[in-house]
Amino acid sequence: MAEDKNKNAGVLVIGLGRFGGAIANTLDRLGHDVLAVEKSADLVQYWSGRVPVIEADLTNPDAVEQVGAKDFRVAVVGVGTSLEASVLITGNLVDIGVPQIWAKAVSVEHARILQRIGAHHVVLPEADAGNRVAHLVSGKLLDYIEVEDGFTIVKMRPPHETQGFTIGQSQIRKKYGVTVIGVKPPGEEFVYATEETRISANDLLIVSGHADLLERFAARP
Repeated sequence: MAEDKNKNAGVLVIGLGRFGGAIANTLDRLGHDVLAVEKSADLVQYWSGRVPVIEADLTNPDAVEQVGAKDFRVAVVGVGTSLEASVLITGNLVDIGVPQIWAKAVSVEHARILQRIGAHHVVLPEADAGNRVAHLVSGKLLDYIEVEDGFTIVKMRPPHETQGFTIGQSQIRKKYGVTVIGVKPPGEEFVYATEETRISANDLLIVSGHADLLERFAARP
């Protein structure tokens, strides 16, 4: 039964640097079944008592088997400082058939290697953060999340031409190719937007669409 539970919900986090540590800590705080693996005794001691953690070096295939990595639904390879270790660990997880492997990369070349050996998702934290901040500091966007292939979700203030009108009246999708999916009036919760939702000057909008179209919409006065 425990094995079935792990396969349905378990997340294995390998490497407890800033990236892996934040992931393991957040998953544990949210109530997910998580096991962290770290080869540094000092980091294991630091995280002991905060998240479930064991000391092991998963560049070794035998260690991968010993920690029961094959029983986990998701594995996150947070090792980034050593390209060799990152590639070896990811390859070991691919070999045993972990269904979902997320791996941190420190460069485009590193990301390409991880993708070629079978990582399902590759994350470039510094590049992603830089891209996000660039969009935030250069315009009216309050938050920016690129999901995949240019599809993006943003939080923004409404352009003047939409204020006082319903979404249907403003014809935002027809004019700009983006979709308002939520509206937050001041002091109230976000609500899902409909054609009848009226936008006020102090509202916050959650808007989805291609990044280029969103930038154009957000640039409206």
